Amino acid sequence: MCGIWALFGSDECLSVQCLSAMKIAHRGPDAFRFENVNGFTNCCFGFHRLAVVDQLYGMQPIRVKKFPYLWLCYNGEIYNFKQLQKQFGFDFQTLVDGEVILHLYNRGGIEQTASMLDGVFAFILLDTANRKVFLARDTYGVRPLFKVLTDDGFLGVCSEAKGLINLKHSTSLCSKVEPFLPGHYEVLDLKPSGKVASVELVKFHSCKDEPLHVACDTVEALPSGFDLETVKSNIRILFENAVRKRLMAHRRIGCLLSGGLDSSLVAAVLLKLMKEINVNYPLQTFAIGMENSPDLLAARKVAAHIGSEHHEVILNTEEGIQAIEEVTFSLETYDITTIRASIGMYLVSKYIRKKTDSVVIFSGEGSDELTQGYIYFHKAPSPEEAAEESERLLKELYLFDVLRADRTTAAHGLELRVPFLDHRFTSYYLSLPAELRIPKNGIEKYLLRLSFEDSNLLPKEILWRPKEAFSDGIASVKKSWFSILQDYIDQQVDDLLLEKAAEKYPFNPPKTKESYYYRQIFEKHYSGRSSWLPHYWMPRWVKATDPSARTLKHYKSDTQE
Repeated sequence: MCGIWALFGSDECLSVQCLSAMKIAHRGPDAFRFENVNGFTNCCFGFHRLAVVDQLYGMQPIRVKKFPYLWLCYNGEIYNFKQLQKQFGFDFQTLVDGEVILHLYNRGGIEQTASMLDGVFAFILLDTANRKVFLARDTYGVRPLFKVLTDDGFLGVCSEAKGLINLKHSTSLCSKVEPFLPGHYEVLDLKPSGKVASVELVKFHSCKDEPLHVACDTVEALPSGFDLETVKSNIRILFENAVRKRLMAHRRIGCLLSGGLDSSLVAAVLLKLMKEINVNYPLQTFAIGMENSPDLLAARKVAAHIGSEHHEVILNTEEGIQAIEEVTFSLETYDITTIRASIGMYLVSKYIRKKTDSVVIFSGEGSDELTQGYIYFHKAPSPEEAAEESERLLKELYLFDVLRADRTTAAHGLELRVPFLDHRFTSYYLSLPAELRIPKNGIEKYLLRLSFEDSNLLPKEILWRPKEAFSDGIASVKKSWFSILQDYIDQQVDDLLLEKAAEKYPFNPPKTKESYYYRQIFEKHYSGRSSWLPHYWMPRWVKATDPSARTLKHYKSDTQE
């Protein structure tokens, strides 16, 4: 996890502009570098470093003697860099995983580079010899990237939008700051003036397609066919492989553990693999919730079963409410469910940073979208429509759950790892017949649960525990977190304000006081940027006015009979 920032063709003094780069300092608490580009005095890179791999030579922009004309600023982890080095005979100058990007580009250009990277990444690659700038982002947007490009060719790129919104430029910078699309790369021409012109934006990978880098994966070809035993075995092999490759770190590994299926599976497989490679410290797991909340009780059970060093963070209502503004600022969104679920994750990340030495944090994001874990999937009209919805959710992850997971951890200088979004695992799961992937016997994620039933990784009651929304699972049994929030907000937003909400906020107008409250905070920090959220996250196929799982008829909490 790092913070990357770059400008091309700045009319303003770079020493003034670089103040904007400091807005993302939280992403890299270990070191900072600001570097001008030789021969282009109005172009520069800014980099905030969280040292996870090659602590000696990992500063950026990365430049190597072999390619003096290439400059690379990237945020992410390339899990297959050693396999690529071996396959193509690359001669590395550092131990940094991202160096492979320079060698791949030199060997086969940007298309092959982006397609062959197994990992999570957002990068800016400058080729001064060919006068090109390249931007690229991983398939699901696990690593964030924003850009602004003015009509006269001034380009700003940053890990978070907050590093771009206050840039100075001779023409008024009402140009759109916008998220860079996941699974895409962009080619831009670099003019002698330092300005740029966009040439093409290309989609290099779709979630359903088997990635090109499978050719040099550590797990070779899997048995084909869709008989249940083969499918279950393949799911276990690929998921374990997804966790194993993410063990790449020189800093301590920890794991978020809500006690739900997804984080519990991640924690159990992670601990098993850490033992296999003789990691010399215990796995720390972290849960947050109100006293005796469903998540705390379930997480305690999982931690005892797998034998982790377990930490519990008790959330009190006042602390949660006080965090809303800083969480909204970190997130750069006003989506209701995203903010709700982020509060617990933000506070547990704060605890991890202050009280422990765990830095690389595993989590269960992506499973609900991939394996049809949301409760509304029970209402899908057909398996085919459920499969389409699953793909839609995966494509939009960068606006919702992946955004939440990145910003809440990065705000405290932690690095997130999400094995459920492994390229090979997701493409295999999406290749399975639609009928196999739907909820069965009233249980969502049925196939995933069934695949691990005989593994003894988890207690049966956890493996088959019904879905809890994170923002609900952290609450006490009697009152959900979202109703506690709504009670507080009810006092903060006047009825008349809500009545006139559509006039004040014509795009995505707030329909509830809670939504209005979040929007007010968002506009305070990011006025006029409401288009960053194309639409609110809401369940499909049901008449829902609120995204909480507790409002759906199928919902059944742990304490209900």
